[in-house]
Amino acid sequence: MVTFDPNRRDFTPYGFTCVRWNPSPMRRPDHHNEIELNLLERGWVTYLLGGRKVRIDAERLSLFWAAIPHQIIDYAKGTEYFVVTIPFAWFLQFKMPERMLQPLLAGVVLSETSPERSKRDLDLFAQWESDLRRPHEDIDRITMLEMEARLLRLALNLPEQEPAAKKNSGQLPMLHDASLNKVEQMACLIAQHYTEPLTVEDIAQAVNLHPNYAMSLFKKAFGTTLIDYLTHHRVSHAQRLLATTDLKIVDVAFASGFNSISRFNEAFRRDCEQSPRDYRRSHSISG
Repeated sequence: MVTFDPNRRDFTPYGFTCVRWNPSPMRRPDHHNEIELNLLERGWVTYLLGGRKVRIDAERLSLFWAAIPHQIIDYAKGTEYFVVTIPFAWFLQFKMPERMLQPLLAGVVLSETSPERSKRDLDLFAQWESDLRRPHEDIDRITMLEMEARLLRLALNLPEQEPAAKKNSGQLPMLHDASLNKVEQMACLIAQHYTEPLTVEDIAQAVNLHPNYAMSLFKKAFGTTLIDYLTHHRVSHAQRLLATTDLKIVDVAFASGFNSISRFNEAFRRDCEQSPRDYRRSHSISG
């Protein structure tokens, strides 16, 4: 059984894996640029994902983008679960419907809604865990195809009103591999550096693209602008600080990458539909 190593460096990749885990208290959030799937055999875990508490229950496939800061803050005794990690660039090549991609990028945990799939999922994850213990090119390819098919089945069953998803839920525009690679680099750059001064020009320069083309490519792939995506990461960081610390709100704003308290308040209210002070009052972990 694997447990979280608090000494691992941020954004160190796990790679393409399926392993059994035991939850443990996490003294800090983890970040890694992979899509993470959780399937609990028994028990439950509660994550602080971004700034929101999310509980995942047994026998219910759940997934999230692990570049969003995530931290286990509570769990049931005896909990055991499978963890799958899929490199984000590989996941993008699956070309999942927007109704899955959009919420994942916004830090939403997506979960299976059909309880009758739980037994089949447990068998499937056990097979993946066994297969990936003995690396082989053909077995890895079969496993990846099975994961892609399972995620597509989940995506097609997601409700139209999924938070952060668009009303049109068709496939994303087709992008060639080089474009997907640039998009993945931009998303990862934002996830790693959103608390720092960061502009569209900085992001475009880092991936050797003209700013206008970088913005167009990102919008085509993810359905949101670079600025909105950067702002969402900063608001999510602020949510976590408001929920877990006693920092003054002005200090939360600057620590999250905002350069003015007015810009912070405007962005926070737009994303969370309440003030930072009200958010802290209703989401404080100590409360």
